Amino acid sequence: MDLTIMGYAIYLGLSISITIWVAQTLFKNGRIFIVDAFSGDEKMGDAVNHLLLVGFYLVNIGFIAIFLRFGERPENIQEVFEFNATKIGIVLFFLGLAHFFNIFNFSRIRKKSRKSTPDPKDAGPTPTIAAQGVK
Repeated sequence: MDLTIMGYAIYLGLSISITIWVAQTLFKNGRIFIVDAFSGDEKMGDAVNHLLLVGFYLVNIGFIAIFLRFGERPENIQEVFEFNATKIGIVLFFLGLAHFFNIFNFSRIRKKSRKSTPDPKDAGPTPTIAAQGVK
């Protein structure tokens, strides 16, 4: 097998496997954060979580496929390892950036939803019957 083809196969296999693992981990463990960002609306949180999962796959697998073309082709086994280490390192970096971008945006959504939802503690004391003038 040509070393370039072997390098591409390893790169695609590892990159897509890592992307699937990261996506499933974020989908499963991020649900509670997303539901909280939508003020406990589970239906909305689950819908957004699923849409984020699909978008995550599309963006990252698209990036992996486009990035396949870049870089020098390996001519020996050492270069196959270096080729894959560089490419997978960049994919991991990109996955991390995408994750922090999502966390940042959901943090903003959460803050905004908390400001628009009145806190019962801020309403003040509940008026008593005597204070309302009822006898």
